[in-house]
Amino acid sequence: MNEHILARVPGALAYFVFSAEGQRLSSVTTDAGRLDESTLDLLGHVCVANKAIANMEMRGWEGVSGIAGFYPVESFVFVGVNLSVVAGSSHAFVLDNEGADYETAQRVLSELEN
Repeated sequence: MNEHILARVPGALAYFVFSAEGQRLSSVTTDAGRLDESTLDLLGHVCVANKAIANMEMRGWEGVSGIAGFYPVESFVFVGVNLSVVAGSSHAFVLDNEGADYETAQRVLSELEN
């Protein structure tokens, strides 16, 4: 795993790759005490579950509103009290909310997933 990926995103504490089922495949972190392999594996499962729910909601919204373009969900951010996760299809960053750059994280994820 390339540690330089973290340096590309201000506020990034971890970067990880997860499977379609949510299992952590690889990761790098600057705070192994708080963001260990087990925590990142759990976050991978959270990413898959939340993306599935978001896709369900967007399909429903498009169906009832007649407005297209919401589905499929390509990426999303979930914000916690101190940390946030910016997730794509199989990659994600964990950011410290103080100093986080969500747009840069999204741009880098887009590059990594294409």
